[in-house]
Amino acid sequence: MSRPAGTRTVAIIPARYGSQRFPGKPLALIAGKPMIVHVMERAAGARLVDRVIVATDDERIAEAVRSHGGEAVMTPTDVRSGSDRIALAARPLAGTEIIVNVQGDEPLIPPPMIDEAIRPLLEDPSIEAGTLVRRIRSAAELRNPNLPKVLLDRSGRCLYFSRAAVPFGRGMTPEELIATFPVYGHVGLYVFRREFLLAFAAMTQTPLEMAEQLEQLRILEHGHALHAVVTEHVSIAVDTPGDLERVRAAFAAEVLRAQEGKPNK
Repeated sequence: MSRPAGTRTVAIIPARYGSQRFPGKPLALIAGKPMIVHVMERAAGARLVDRVIVATDDERIAEAVRSHGGEAVMTPTDVRSGSDRIALAARPLAGTEIIVNVQGDEPLIPPPMIDEAIRPLLEDPSIEAGTLVRRIRSAAELRNPNLPKVLLDRSGRCLYFSRAAVPFGRGMTPEELIATFPVYGHVGLYVFRREFLLAFAAMTQTPLEMAEQLEQLRILEHGHALHAVVTEHVSIAVDTPGDLERVRAAFAAEVLRAQEGKPNK
C-alpha cells in the first residue's frame, strides 16, 4: 500500500516501573535483554512505523532503552492510564499525524500486527482512533477478567468493553455461545490521530471507565467512535511472573524455529 506523502507515524510505548502485580516488569530479562527492549525492537520492525519512543517514569528503564540504541522520554509517575502517558510524550511531536500505543508488556508482538492497526487510519481520514480484537476460542478466556471482552457493531466499531463475560448468551453455555457467535477479546494496542489523542487525554474520566477499569470506555462514553480490526496474529501479554516464563519459553521456541528456517506461527 502506498503511504500518503508527509505521513508520520510514531509508536510510543508506555513503560511504568511500579506495576502492582509485577514491579519492575519492563526490566525483566528475556534472552539477556530487558522486556522493554524487545517491545521497542518489535515496534521498530513494523513497516508503517517511522519512529519509536519509550515513555517511562523511571530512569532505569530509560537507561536500558538508550543503552540499546532506543529513544526514551521521561513522564510523571502519577498519570491515569497508558494512553494518558503517551499523550504527554506526543504533545511535543508537532507534525506527527498518527500515534500508536504499543503496550510495554508485549515482547512477542508481531510487527505486522501493529501495521494492521495503523492501516485503517491511513486509508480512512474519518477514523480518529482504532484498536485490535481477536476471536475468543475458549470458555476460560470468556470468563477471564484480565481479558477484556469487546462488542462490535456491523461496521467494525466498538460498542462496549467489559471484564465480564459478554455477550450473555441467554440459554446457552459459554461453549455454545463461542461456537455460534463471534465473541471478541480486546488486544490492548491503540492507534490515534495525534490531535484526537491529546483531546482524549483532556477528557474527564467516565463512570464506566472507572467501574471496569478500562480506559477505552472513556472514548465511547464521550460519544466518539473506536474502530476495531480483527487480527489473526497472536501475542502474549506479561501480567505476572508466570506469564514471563511463558514468554521466555515462546521466545526460545521462536529463536529455534528461525534457526531451523521454519516460519513462526
